[in-house]
Amino acid sequence: MQSDAHEWESALLAEGAQPIGPEGLTVGRTAALVGVSVKTLHHWDAIELVRPSGRTWAGYRVYSGDDVARIHRVLVYRELGIPLADIGRILDDPDTHARDHLRRQRSQLTERISRLQKMVDAVDRMLAASKTGMRLTPEQQVEIFGADWQPARLEEAEERWGDSAQWAQYAERAAEMTPEDWKGVAAATEALNADLAAACRAGVAPGSAEANALAERHRALISTYFDCPHPRQVCIGRLYVGEPGYAEYYDALAPGLTVWLRDVIFANAETHGVDPESATWE
Repeated sequence: MQSDAHEWESALLAEGAQPIGPEGLTVGRTAALVGVSVKTLHHWDAIELVRPSGRTWAGYRVYSGDDVARIHRVLVYRELGIPLADIGRILDDPDTHARDHLRRQRSQLTERISRLQKMVDAVDRMLAASKTGMRLTPEQQVEIFGADWQPARLEEAEERWGDSAQWAQYAERAAEMTPEDWKGVAAATEALNADLAAACRAGVAPGSAEANALAERHRALISTYFDCPHPRQVCIGRLYVGEPGYAEYYDALAPGLTVWLRDVIFANAETHGVDPESATWE
């Protein structure tokens, strides 16, 4: 451990830090040296994660070179997201040498750098796609949005509605959305689907306050992609029932959900003065 502490001190000296004297470093000097607050060091002392092991002639506790080396190990493990309690157990493992800790830290840091670089590359491709007006390739969509993403659906939608004003609106909005935005939309979709399925199974009546609130959540979600007034939502409700792909998707969430959702959309539209029988897309 002593040679390892000397390695840390040599590295710090190379960066212009002052050497650790024979009495050690006070908590204030140690905090400034390693880049954490005095409060943090006091907390680590209280939980016995890193305790100052030295004493001055006056009896004040100070940090030795070994203590500072341990602090740096704690900082690396904390950066990796490991809880402090687990860090303490790792560092105090009698079967693990200090160099083994460093090798483990290096391996974990390398893995994290690799993951972060992949994320940076994916975001760069999204920025390039947004700047040039190009849409991401199917492979890029799967890489960014996950293995469950089905690019074929988007391609089919573009082939079918690519000339519409709503598709142009969707493309403009999608180009500005970040990966975090898409995660938010996915979470909202999952939550809405769960609530729709639960309401359908519970026999919530179309036209009720609860059903109308769900219809408005559905309309708000569609409006993420393009403007969706009530007549357009009615047309979407018809589409759900009329096309097997949509019916299969919703009925898998709850038996009869597709027809129930259409009826809920229709009833809510009527409360807003829209006749479902005569409503048109435009």
